[in-house]
Amino acid sequence: MTSRTATATGFVAILLWSTLALFTAMSGRVPPFQLVGMTFVIGGVLVLAIAAARGRLHLARPTPASFLLGLYGPFGDTALYYAAVKTAPAAEANLIHYLWPLLIVLFAALLPGGGLKARHLVGALIGLVATAMLISGSLGSGGAGIQLGHVLAALGAFVWASYSVLSRRFAGVPSESLAITMLGCAVPAFACHLAFETTLWAPSFVEWGGILGLGLGSIGLAFICWDVGMKKGDVAFLGVASYAAPVLSTVVLVIAGYAPASWLLAISCVLIVVGALVASFGPAAKAAVPKAAGG
Repeated sequence: MTSRTATATGFVAILLWSTLALFTAMSGRVPPFQLVGMTFVIGGVLVLAIAAARGRLHLARPTPASFLLGLYGPFGDTALYYAAVKTAPAAEANLIHYLWPLLIVLFAALLPGGGLKARHLVGALIGLVATAMLISGSLGSGGAGIQLGHVLAALGAFVWASYSVLSRRFAGVPSESLAITMLGCAVPAFACHLAFETTLWAPSFVEWGGILGLGLGSIGLAFICWDVGMKKGDVAFLGVASYAAPVLSTVVLVIAGYAPASWLLAISCVLIVVGALVASFGPAAKAAVPKAAGG
């Protein structure tokens, strides 16, 4: 697979994540950790089915190190994010959490042969401004200073960005191995659910639609596509392009009637396009794919 193809595959994950807010809203009454556990199970089973259909089921076994990295990233970030939105205003926590694309761009400079280009940094900053403008419309005028949730959101951004970039070190580990990792992530999610939440035994039709949408798309296919992009694609550009996720997710919410249209959305969309163009201008970044790490 070429770097261009891998980068395009990674961008598919960003498109899938644009439905994250909609499907999460559709999931309604389902408690957060129950939702995480259910969607990880659905995603893991989907990836196993795809691997089996392609005759690659034998590649589904992760190395111990890649499995631990998977627990650190997907589950760690999800747990921190949900804790953040429960202990700080949700819009503020969401904005802070969306520092992860900028962190990916910066961390990409640490990759062998990666090199941080000025265009990547400028594009990432433009994307950050667009995200800030988009979410600022829902921020309260008051403020209670820095809260625990703000810190947790920042930690979540660091976890996801570092996980994404560290995935490059496991370029030799097949993406099919994420199936077992996803199923492994469901275990601590359900443990937290049993400890802190009350089970919703009968989700409605719409809630099941949200659960399946998250499990099949935002978790299952998205994680696989992102894994391919991080391991073999242009990490810095994907970091900048990730700023499209909050904008696209808002567009989806507007179309579905879950949020009103606004001029902030239009300006944010323009800035996202400008940021992506700035980041991609010039020779494509060619971060070398290091030898796979063992475990």
